[in-house]
Amino acid sequence: MPKNNKNRIISAKESADEMAFEKSLRPKQLADYIGQDKVKDNLEIFMVAAKKRKEPIEHVLLHGCPGLGKTTLAHIIAHEMGSNIRITSGPAIEKAGDLAAILTNLADGDILFIDEIHRLNKIIEEVLYPAMEDFALDIVIGKGPSARTLRLDLPKFTLIGATTRVSLISSPLRDRFGINFRLDFYKDEDIEKIIERNAKILNVDIEPKATSQISRRARKTPRIANRLLKRVRDFAQVKGNGKINLDLANDALTMLDIDQLGLDEIDRKIIRVIIEKFSGGPVGLNTLSAAIGEEMDTIEDIYEPFLMQLGFISRTPRGRIITKNGYEHLGIKPIIDPQNSLI
Repeated sequence: MPKNNKNRIISAKESADEMAFEKSLRPKQLADYIGQDKVKDNLEIFMVAAKKRKEPIEHVLLHGCPGLGKTTLAHIIAHEMGSNIRITSGPAIEKAGDLAAILTNLADGDILFIDEIHRLNKIIEEVLYPAMEDFALDIVIGKGPSARTLRLDLPKFTLIGATTRVSLISSPLRDRFGINFRLDFYKDEDIEKIIERNAKILNVDIEPKATSQISRRARKTPRIANRLLKRVRDFAQVKGNGKINLDLANDALTMLDIDQLGLDEIDRKIIRVIIEKFSGGPVGLNTLSAAIGEEMDTIEDIYEPFLMQLGFISRTPRGRIITKNGYEHLGIKPIIDPQNSLI
């Protein structure tokens, strides 16, 4: 089954060649972090209080759709707390010994950032419980009747977990995080500020109207805004004089097949398939996955959130349906049943 999202210009997933680019644009202080105001306000209080007590900040769980700034926030917390940060991911920790090696190499006040923490093995999760609660590591020595448990003391560290699927984290692990933040999609004005800030860092001359146009098509996601800015910059250097104006931004985004609301061909294909093959729905996720040739997790994590945010798709107990707004966006007349209700 193909994975088209890997090549999508508006995919919120971070590709390997973008990591250095994203790092160069990443704010280092909370004051420079744009958007997520409620999260910032609370986080600032928690960090100041922890520093006054001369303690590490409590364990933090960050969840939300890809590209909304979870990794950036983790780095900001480390910088603001004056701590070193160790970065890994759920899939990278394959054995309990891998986690034990990481934990025993931490120092007091260090931060351990685990991305995609929902993909941790359940056995590894159990190793984390005493580490998070008691700052201790329980090691089993030997096997059978002669086996015994050795407890090693760990430095007082902070675990920051990031996930796009918080529901997949077990309750015992989730409950051990003292601070829990959900990152929402950004407001258009915040995306504009992010584009303006990053354009200055990249020495890109961009007009306000072009900034607004890119912002409207960035799917309310900073990572996508940065990617679009980079692509439009390339277009301006080749097709123009290097300056990004409204006409050039529109031409570039049209060539990238991104419409006025930030939808690309795959988004429109999902809507069109539900309308044309399933009479507008309801259709189950498994059936939809087979019909468009995408994995169910990809549809649920990457495509659906933004389509639901726009009000184009609705979830029902029987499956996904296309709303009136979804029909109108593709210029298709809604299907009406005998009772004049939208099917």
